[in-house]
Amino acid sequence: MTQDSIDLGPRRHPRRMSLTPMIDVVFLLLIFFMLSSRFGMDAVLPIAGGAEGAASEWQGAPRLVDITPDAVSLNGTQTDPAELVNALKALMPEDGGAVVLRAREDADLQRMVEIMDHLQAGGLSNLILIE
Repeated sequence: MTQDSIDLGPRRHPRRMSLTPMIDVVFLLLIFFMLSSRFGMDAVLPIAGGAEGAASEWQGAPRLVDITPDAVSLNGTQTDPAELVNALKALMPEDGGAVVLRAREDADLQRMVEIMDHLQAGGLSNLILIE
């Protein structure tokens, strides 16, 4: 027998790969990202960050509010949160000014937002957050 006389049967075509598993994985990833995405903003806090590049001179007395988990102090003096707006308005210049807020120690974000809401309800809207 020679090499030419060996019969190997009909020629087989290579098997095509199935794309079904890859499509399944793509759909599972699509579902995962759709379910884990957030499609809106929860809340927006309007605050001045000081990064706008617009320089302005500080006017009036210092107005630094330190916020801790259980107390609020204005320029280093502990102040009742209910009296904070009145104490700040006494220090504000005629044309308005900024109030600097600084979270201290273990003050959480909720405490900071409560103080900010209280100040904005009292008419003080130019708030600057620092570390």
